[in-house]
Amino acid sequence: MRRALPIFVVLAGLLVAIAVANPYFLEPPAFLAFVKRAAPLVILAAGQYFVIVSGEFDLSVGSLVTAEVVIAARLIDGSAAATWPVILLLIALGMLTGLVNGAVTTRLRVPSFITTLGMMLVLSGAVFLWTGGAPRGALSPQFRELGRGSLGPVPWSVLILIAAAAAAIWAMRADFGRTLVAAGDNDRAAALSGVRVPRVRTVAFMISGLSAAVAAILLGGFAGVSAQVGQGLEFQAITAVVLGGVVLGGGRGSVIAAMAGAFTLEALFTLLNLYGISGALEPAVQGVIIIAAVALGVVSIPRRKTAAA
Repeated sequence: MRRALPIFVVLAGLLVAIAVANPYFLEPPAFLAFVKRAAPLVILAAGQYFVIVSGEFDLSVGSLVTAEVVIAARLIDGSAAATWPVILLLIALGMLTGLVNGAVTTRLRVPSFITTLGMMLVLSGAVFLWTGGAPRGALSPQFRELGRGSLGPVPWSVLILIAAAAAAIWAMRADFGRTLVAAGDNDRAAALSGVRVPRVRTVAFMISGLSAAVAAILLGGFAGVSAQVGQGLEFQAITAVVLGGVVLGGGRGSVIAAMAGAFTLEALFTLLNLYGISGALEPAVQGVIIIAAVALGVVSIPRRKTAAA
């Protein structure tokens, strides 16, 4: 937990800076609105954490979010009766996509970067082919309630985020979490100690697909139907995870810190917006964070090896 301390310090500093620029931010409705906006990215980052800490990548989650929102609008088409069956279908589709990513990566030994990049392109192409670039159908009010509605003063997005965070923390503190970290740290040693590395990594991909499905449900409810709703989310999720101190390559990092990284990224973008800085700068900020994280990892790994020697 000590390694996660810096990201919480940065997050606290950004929240203070936002409060200075906009004192209303300290009011409960404004702060809950911030958490509501951040919820889809935080959930995606938690799912991405499981994959990265196992030593892999998942570049398909952004396209999966878009595909699920488009599919939901087409199948629901404004019908309240179709809402929950379609939500269950979206969850199943997300986990199935993760299963395919995991099976291709672990069984066919295709690098996860290539596997999920291919899945990203397949999903993007399928969405464009199906919609012609203009999604059809409509989400029902019941579906949209999950993304923009609330239970009393607390938005549903916040409640779903709390449930997802609790599940992620529980999973990482259980035996599954320990075997996942072991697989990312040294998959050969983990296999020799009895860990079924392919199975563990495949489950991690399925969790990532599940997180993308939940994020799609929240984003669809909040922002509506768009063929670009998930564009770039895969890179934001990876940026959030590495910002939280999770090592690219696996074996080290905290899921709590990864989620804090997502909040930090959202807070940074909010602050830039408050000061009128162009949103076009956001990809550049993400790029700098990823490069810096990889550079720090490359520097620290030789040091650990030297110390071990």
